[in-house]
Parts: sequence; structure tokens; C-alpha cells
Amino acid sequence: MTRWLLVFLLAATLARAQPPEFQDWLAALRLEAAEKGIRATTLDVALADLAPLSRVIELDRRQPEGRLSFAAYRKAVVSEARIADGKRFGRENAALLREVGRDYKVQPRFVVALWGIETSYGRSTGGFPVIAALATLAHEGRRGPYFRKELLDALAILDQGHIAPARMIGSWAGAMGQVQFMPSSFLRYAIDRDGDGRRDIWTTRADVFASAANYLAGEGWRDDLTWGRAVRLPPGFDRARLGFDKSESLEAWITAGLKRADGGEIPRRGGIEAWVIQPDGPGAAAFLVYGNFRTLLKWNRSTAFALAVGELADRIGDP
Repeated sequence: MTRWLLVFLLAATLARAQPPEFQDWLAALRLEAAEKGIRATTLDVALADLAPLSRVIELDRRQPEGRLSFAAYRKAVVSEARIADGKRFGRENAALLREVGRDYKVQPRFVVALWGIETSYGRSTGGFPVIAALATLAHEGRRGPYFRKELLDALAILDQGHIAPARMIGSWAGAMGQVQFMPSSFLRYAIDRDGDGRRDIWTTRADVFASAANYLAGEGWRDDLTWGRAVRLPPGFDRARLGFDKSESLEAWITAGLKRADGGEIPRRGGIEAWVIQPDGPGAAAFLVYGNFRTLLKWNRSTAFALAVGELADRIGDP
């Protein structure tokens, strides 16, 4: 029995019986998809026996009991094991990563870091059927219109032949493949790097790396800059200057007395806009971040995530 069949059998045990209102909703969705040009044969396969997944609703409605500090998040995510794996996978894929980095003007270490944090270098890509998960969230979730659009985009991906319905597996929220793209991001940024006619972010590393780099490049990445750095704030620093709404020039921050976290001088460079953030509050680690950091926030709006990507990339280094 294949892994994909096991996934769908598991989904069947998690799914509730189709209520009448879901059947009506699904019929309307099918009409909308057909109006957008998605073929009936695709819809017949993708929507067959579809039912809401109770586990997805449970996960969507679960509220975190408390805010995880960046220090705790960093300890869990930027682990020595993940750093070691990143260096190893970087070496194993060095030629491909360098080609992708050159073509998309993105330093390879950031592609590797995103790959590592999102799916542990492709080893943990999720176990939910994407169509069923998105249909559940579109029908019953807190952001129905958003997930309805993502569902229609997922159906378009199937219709274009990039992946078979049974192999379109991802997170409970519909993020897919080794880079965990939502379907809309897939349609906008996924790349067929190996030229086989499919944008395969599930199993083809060439496509995985190129898609991640293309996303960053498309969202404004600059390969002549890094993400930022940990810094030491001077005594009496005006905390009103902290935050993403308080940009100043790099030169201004240096003049204000900021140093690298190790006490060294921050490299001077003109024309660079920068922000200072301190996610865990007074007395905790502070960071001077550049435009590339804001690009990482477009990938994932979590400040902790973006900081972790930057720090993991620094620890891994370019292959």
C-alpha cells in the first residue's frame, strides 16, 4: 500500500459525513471552477467523495495559550542539528544552489535556510490532502473567502498537470511541498527548473530551490545585502525609535551608537534603509534589519520566523 493511499485512508477516517449544506456549497464551487476554465475531468477526480476534515477545523480553531518568546523559538528552530544538516545538504547540492543563486540573484544560504525551517530539508512536508483541507477551511474556516480562492488556485494547479490529486499533500492550512507554498504563491512563483513540464515543489530539488529563490527575487530581494544582524544598543537608547514604522539610514543608526552584538563596528554603507527591533522587549536581543528582512516577512509574517531564517542562513553559510 503506497504512502499516498495511506494518507487518503487516514483522511477518510478524519472526515465527517457530508452534510447537505456542504454538498450545496461544493456544487456551487464546482460551477465557479468550471467558469474559470478548469476541466470537468479534473474536477471529477479532485472533488470526488470530498468531505470536511474535522481535524483541520480543530487545528484552525485552536488558540495558542501564550506567546512563545523569540529566544525560545530560536532555541527550537535554529538548533545545532538543523545547522549541521543545512551545511551537509548545502554541500550535497552546492552546484545546483550556486546556479540558482546566480540566476535569481539570491544568496544560496537563504534558500537552504528556508528549506530547512519550512520542512526540515524536505523531510516533513505535511500529511493532509490539500484539496480536502482547503475545502474544509473555505467552507467552515475563519477566513472562508481567502481559502476559497486558494482552493480554486489549487484546482488550477491540478488542471495544469503539475501534480496528481492523490500526491497534492501539504499542511492542514494548504501549504504545499518542500517550500510550503500556498497555491497562490505556487501559481505566481513556482519554477520548472528541470524542464520536465511540471513545477514540482514536492520531489524535485531543482524546482524547489528555484521556486524559493524566485519568490524572494520577485518580492524585492537584494543579493548585495544580508538580512540584518544582532546588535548592541547604546546606553540610554530611545526606545521610541524601535519598530518597523521607524526606519532610518544605516549611517544614522551607527551614529546613534549601535554596535554589533559582539561589540564590533557595524560596516558602513550609504543609501541603506534599516530598522531596529527587539522582539522580546527591554534587555533582550536587538536586531538591525534591512530590506531583505522585510522580504522574509512577506514569506511568513512572523518576526520570529524571519529572524530565525536570517540566523540559520548565517550559521549555514553559502556552499
